[in-house]
Amino acid sequence: MATAVQLAGDPARIVETPTRGDARAVRLLHGADAVPAARRAFRSDVADQLRDDETVSEACLVISELLGNAVTHARALPDGRVLMRWQVRGPVVDVEVTDGGGAGEVRPARASVMSVHGRGLRIVRSLAHEWGVHEGDNGHRTVWASLGGPSRRRRVT
Repeated sequence: MATAVQLAGDPARIVETPTRGDARAVRLLHGADAVPAARRAFRSDVADQLRDDETVSEACLVISELLGNAVTHARALPDGRVLMRWQVRGPVVDVEVTDGGGAGEVRPARASVMSVHGRGLRIVRSLAHEWGVHEGDNGHRTVWASLGGPSRRRRVT
């Protein structure tokens, strides 16, 4: 059964704490503070599960981009938060962010060379071996990515 635990000094709240290796979830206030809080929660949870620092770092970058997009371009869930979930399956990490949906299609933007925005989903696409979007019937939107598996950008030796 899931239990709720308040993280001291963090705007994040763990809402599921199943046995080690199972999916985890954090509900975060819909705002800029969600990004560092999510990275801290993720890193502290996977520290003893993942030994590949590169996958952990890449997952943190993907989490930052997905949450940044959610708080910039989408509405909050009805409780004023966004939901981030992750699951470690061997060397693979699945991450997803659910928000209240927003206008337009979720797709990598064409950013100009001088633009300071618009690269988030291109970064996600380059790091993840899979990624996608699920539009829920309730208007909620989930953007997900899987990392640490076969990659389009790396050769496995």
